[in-house]
Amino acid sequence: MTAGLPPLNALRAFEAVARLGSVKQAGVELNVTHGAISRQLKTLEEALGIVLLEKEGRGVKLTDAGIHLRNAAGEAFERLRSTCAELQRQTAEAPFVLGCPGSLLARWFIPRLDRLNRDLPDLRLQLSASEGELDPRRAGLDATLWFAEPPWPADMRVFELATERIGPVLSPHHPRCAEWQGAPPAALLGEPLLHPTSRPQAWPSWARQQNLDPARLRLGQSFEHLYFLLEAALAGLGVAIAPQQLVADDLTTGRLLAPWGFVETTAHLALWVPARRADRRAERLAEWLRGELGAQKAH
Repeated sequence: MTAGLPPLNALRAFEAVARLGSVKQAGVELNVTHGAISRQLKTLEEALGIVLLEKEGRGVKLTDAGIHLRNAAGEAFERLRSTCAELQRQTAEAPFVLGCPGSLLARWFIPRLDRLNRDLPDLRLQLSASEGELDPRRAGLDATLWFAEPPWPADMRVFELATERIGPVLSPHHPRCAEWQGAPPAALLGEPLLHPTSRPQAWPSWARQQNLDPARLRLGQSFEHLYFLLEAALAGLGVAIAPQQLVADDLTTGRLLAPWGFVETTAHLALWVPARRADRRAERLAEWLRGELGAQKAH
């Protein structure tokens, strides 16, 4: 035994048994016999000088020591599995998997996807949509693009792309559209406002920056996803609040109007990449995204 480490095959067998709760299932997963697993468990217990499992009916039960080792071994083997999967994905043939909120994906990314594929043909981008709170550490993702607020976690490399700017938007077909042209922001007080349940502070934050009392806001229909919120605004059902980046194309085409402009928040649109993962493709993607956002801002 080297430096106090028991045989790795024995540890691997124990981790499988502890995770699956069955010697038989562990044997199936590792493609060895039931007896081989039992021998590896015995080897491990002898190497450590402690009992890790006890018989319980037809199955096994972890001792306190077994539970302690299961937690450590499970974490270590999961990290190994995750790292090996990452290395496989980073081969020239593997796609670059990007996680992204569905609203950002549908309203900003997909309209630019053809241009990205032309500019970065070797990236072989694969998109993974999600709503609600994203987990940039999720297995299977190479990077995550989303709006988030600093401070950034130490285990992530974060490429800041643009400061988030939010503001009220409405359809030119809204019944009060003409009346609100040139009106002060206070004109929205008392109006039933469309709002996202995922961003309850969006309207109050905007109101404070307009020197308005958030308590005087009247919230109307709520939507779980920003995409549906903006569809409701496009249909003329009310005034919504949204990041400028997500409605820029609609403003350019005149499908939406922003009579009161946009204000900055403390959030940033950023590309998150696990710090342990050195992947040049993430840097190239961040560069491209900055260029697109800069061009959009210029217009």
